[in-house]
Amino acid sequence: MKKTTVLLGCLAAALLVSGCTITTSPSSPSPVARADGLAGAWRTKIQFTTGSFAAVKDLEFMYVFNAGGTMTESSNYDSSPPVPPAYGAWRKTGDNQYEARYAYFWTKPPTAFDEIAKGGGWSPGGHGVLTEKITLSADGRSYTSSLTYDAFDQAGKPTESGSLAEGHGQRMGF
Repeated sequence: MKKTTVLLGCLAAALLVSGCTITTSPSSPSPVARADGLAGAWRTKIQFTTGSFAAVKDLEFMYVFNAGGTMTESSNYDSSPPVPPAYGAWRKTGDNQYEARYAYFWTKPPTAFDEIAKGGGWSPGGHGVLTEKITLSADGRSYTSSLTYDAFDQAGKPTESGSLAEGHGQRMGF
């Protein structure tokens, strides 16, 4: 009787553990991708077709789209000139359609090298605003996008308006 009770207890524990294990195939989107579409981390190649960034051929953005609708963006050019990441918001606008709007501060270079030696350097120059329309793929692992960029000086006066770009993003993960 005692052996039967122990055996049944072990069998019940094994069934409980195996029934609670979640497995996913490598080809299925992550639970976040299924539940919230765009939420997660992304690496995107960006190519401007107009404006001051059109000459840059290797621009990449890394994004984190948070489930609550906020986002952070950083580029491979954040240190040239030094600028902080961009922050903003995103929303769903339709089936596999999203819109993001984010801003960052840009800096202006010193007028002379000796300004850096004297403790000066890259002073605030203004801010940039990007608006991105995103189409998520059916499997949730990639997207295409179109971007519009506007830049403003410290006083809020436009310095660049309506620059256009295209993006191709891949979800980051394991």
